[in-house]
Amino acid sequence: MLANQRREKILELLMEDGSAKVVDLAKIFKVTEVTVRQDLEKMEKDGLLIREHGGAFLKNIKDQVSSFSVANHDHMDRKEIIAKKCLDFIDDGDTIILDSGSTTTEIAKQLKGNRNVTVITNALNIALMLGAEPNIEVIVTGGEFKPPTLSLTGQKAADFFKGINVQKLFLATAGVSLKSGLTYPSISDLVVKKAMIDAAEITYLVADSSKFGKSSFASLGALSLIDTIITDVNIENKHKQHFLENDIEIIIAE
Repeated sequence: MLANQRREKILELLMEDGSAKVVDLAKIFKVTEVTVRQDLEKMEKDGLLIREHGGAFLKNIKDQVSSFSVANHDHMDRKEIIAKKCLDFIDDGDTIILDSGSTTTEIAKQLKGNRNVTVITNALNIALMLGAEPNIEVIVTGGEFKPPTLSLTGQKAADFFKGINVQKLFLATAGVSLKSGLTYPSISDLVVKKAMIDAAEITYLVADSSKFGKSSFASLGALSLIDTIITDVNIENKHKQHFLENDIEIIIAE
């Protein structure tokens, strides 16, 4: 992996977890700690992060948490359209899981005042958004807090879903690759997302078209883990065809 590519992946990890240790980054990318320190020094000079002893943390992370703002604001127009379409698949009385993420946050906004449902989530911003809604019951998982995504993660979050059965899961992703499947920047999220999938009768992947053809660091598994993809009109035909060939339903939000 080239240095620029590695630094991009390091930034992805920081944007997901908020901070990282030099020793962990060296193991993840199979390079020396000296190399990682050089990467972090360059990235700090570029204004992307702040170094600390033994690691680094994302710049402006405290401001982001205090404002309760999810980091990824790209393609929000597409995400809003996708979220509106998701309401077609949520019925009164449903118990659903909303994964953490910017698209699932948009789904939560659309649910306000529209449905009588139970929402299970690992996203604290979603819980606060829906917690005061009189017709929505909100259940929050436990787990380790990740500041950039305002989410709870790790084995404790995954253990929450043991023995639980819900109608629908609305799952987020960082990348959808024909080769690597569903991918994410953070390894700690994989166990949570797999537990969510196991708990749901139907899994909807909510992903705007910019996510297709992209690969992040950690792979959850094959696309066969999901039942339906809800995306926007800009999805390329080659991706659409691959999903159809693998019996994955595609819903285009317009």
